[in-house]
Amino acid sequence: MTFDCTSTLLATGGCDGTIKLWDVVKQYCTHNLKGSSGVVHLVEFHPDISRLQLFSSSVDCGIRIWDLRTSKCICVLESHYSAVTALAFSPDGQTLISSGRDKICSVWDLKKKAVKRTVPVYEAVEGVVLLPGTSDYSQMGVKGEGLHFVTAGSKGVLRVWDSSSARCVFTQVLPDAPIYPELNTNQNLACFSLLIQFVGYNDDVLDVKFLGKDDTHIVVATNSSQLKVFELATNSCQILYGHTDTILSIDVFRKGSMFASCAKDNSLRLWKMDLKSGHVRCVAQGSGHSNAVGSVACSRLKKAFLVSGSQDCTIKVWDLPDPLPDVGCEPVLMTARLTEKAHDKDVNSVTISPNDKLLASGSQDRTAKLWSLVYGVFSSLLWTRSWPQPQRTAPSKSGAFKTSAGHDASVLKIIFVSRGTQLVSSGSDGLVKLWTIKTNECVKTFDAHQDKVWALHGGSKDDLMVTGSADSTITLWKVSPPDVSYAVRFSSDSDVLEHC
Repeated sequence: MTFDCTSTLLATGGCDGTIKLWDVVKQYCTHNLKGSSGVVHLVEFHPDISRLQLFSSSVDCGIRIWDLRTSKCICVLESHYSAVTALAFSPDGQTLISSGRDKICSVWDLKKKAVKRTVPVYEAVEGVVLLPGTSDYSQMGVKGEGLHFVTAGSKGVLRVWDSSSARCVFTQVLPDAPIYPELNTNQNLACFSLLIQFVGYNDDVLDVKFLGKDDTHIVVATNSSQLKVFELATNSCQILYGHTDTILSIDVFRKGSMFASCAKDNSLRLWKMDLKSGHVRCVAQGSGHSNAVGSVACSRLKKAFLVSGSQDCTIKVWDLPDPLPDVGCEPVLMTARLTEKAHDKDVNSVTISPNDKLLASGSQDRTAKLWSLVYGVFSSLLWTRSWPQPQRTAPSKSGAFKTSAGHDASVLKIIFVSRGTQLVSSGSDGLVKLWTIKTNECVKTFDAHQDKVWALHGGSKDDLMVTGSADSTITLWKVSPPDVSYAVRFSSDSDVLEHC
């Protein structure tokens, strides 16, 4: 749907093949245009309101021109062989540029109602706009006063085209986007400045952590090989490329400017945020596991080492590069200092104690093990706990201080909140529960998600919490002892930011 230039008429195209025009002031339908083939997915008013013309496109790939005086189609412009995605008019209204998923843009003479030029763009185009003719674009190779237009499509780049020569004069690669060697046109220039980037669909949220000095960002691992870094104040998102398979786990160093990720590609990566710009880049990478790396943990006292646990049943200790590369430099390679055959099955989780002296590991073999990291080696296996089958364990001499039953399905994550006086748990039942440790009671249950809550993390100041779920939503919570309430929800289904 689209408004006309006076903001008083609204045109809508529907699945029933009709186009309706609405008077938004008097609130009634003024036109009902019939004749399109199938779903009408594009409507656009001619910028010259005196013409009273509406342009539309449907599944037959033609562009229909409607005379609003007679409510009849006066012409069908045929050039595209796939869906027409956008229309842009020249300032004088005599030229139309259409883009399509057939990898071409067509330049139309609206007087003759004929194609003046076909521009092959070599990618499915989702949008086209004209460059305003009032500015100097010589840095982008724009010469003369002819029409120039910008395309955006499947390759994630912006490209400027000369409509008269059908030549690409400038290519702007978006930040962090993959580089396509065939797009070898002025890629080092940066005439377009990215202001904000919105990312809607998240897929399953597998892990999420706070990032930044004052928890200004969150970093999210979804069911993909890219990480997403959201700025909480604006919802702007950076997409981080590097891994080649699904990312499974994230952990953050203290003070929140560096974090590590691990993935099914058998590798882990170290990322660093520039605190001034907020940009995040990979500064180091390590490989050595023979199977997927399911968990990673960062040292707590200082930024000294990483620990990874893998489906190859081993745990590895990685020293951080010294000095660390600056953001923007080429990532350096990390090598494992220590490797230990830790379990008989997949290592699901690893975590490091606050004093960096102990390491705990959990495995698919239903054992949890405690290791000493003193003197820089796995000097001994200090403790192991085995569960023969999933069950609720009663308090016993085996080391369980308290047991709380409340979830109707698997408990996936637990964190301390309220300065260690309360716990928050998340489960496969989509629930988030708040527990008071002293009384061993569940004081509140939040029906926060519609699917498994895989991700749960507390902020550095103990005042925020974030959850992520297989329902593709991320929820930001305000922690107000002795209570918790959710403040912001990022929803993939509606692509909106809900203040609750």
